[in-house]
Amino acid sequence: MDEARKALDELIQQKGYNYSSVSRLLGRNAAYIQQYIRRGSPRSLDEQDRAVLARFFGVDEKVLGAPDRRSGPVVELVHVPVLSVEASAGHGALAEMESKCSQFGFDEKWLRRLTASKASSLSIIGVHGDSMEPTLHDGDEVMVDLGDGQSRLRDGIYVLRMDDTLNVKRIAIEPQGRRISVVSDNPAYPSWRGLERRSINIVGRVLWFGRALQ
Repeated sequence: MDEARKALDELIQQKGYNYSSVSRLLGRNAAYIQQYIRRGSPRSLDEQDRAVLARFFGVDEKVLGAPDRRSGPVVELVHVPVLSVEASAGHGALAEMESKCSQFGFDEKWLRRLTASKASSLSIIGVHGDSMEPTLHDGDEVMVDLGDGQSRLRDGIYVLRMDDTLNVKRIAIEPQGRRISVVSDNPAYPSWRGLERRSINIVGRVLWFGRALQ
């Protein structure tokens, strides 16, 4: 007899009930509890029956075989470093301090929907400034795929290295595919058209952003 059956049998005996009366409490046929305890049929109590019995006897449902609801499959998290550097969406931010200051954990399956790149190619950095409003706000954090750069350049938002600064901008491939535009989503800021692809230093493609609710 397993632990749940044994516990229920002891509770019934302690309270001076019999199997048939407890079966009727559940709205079952008179032999239901006896068959469950003595013959192992059904193999486990119905969830609703278990809840009724737990309340009736004043015990935790786990005593009667309920699973631990905190248990479940272990989710493997991929840890992406958060760097102590900001990418300017405004007037430029120094990029001299790129050390890891913390990390975010992402579900591996979720992350694979964003990119096939290895975790070692991913970083999270802050956004500084408002030149990418309304797409990105000052203070947002963006995940950058460092493995998705110049060789795979296509329309999208990228982090660019310009002299000693990092900038986050939208890149648009121009019609003939030979030149690109570097665009600020905020029309109050300049954009650059007709640039040679190799004239810009791509750090990586922005895959995702996080934002604190105000």
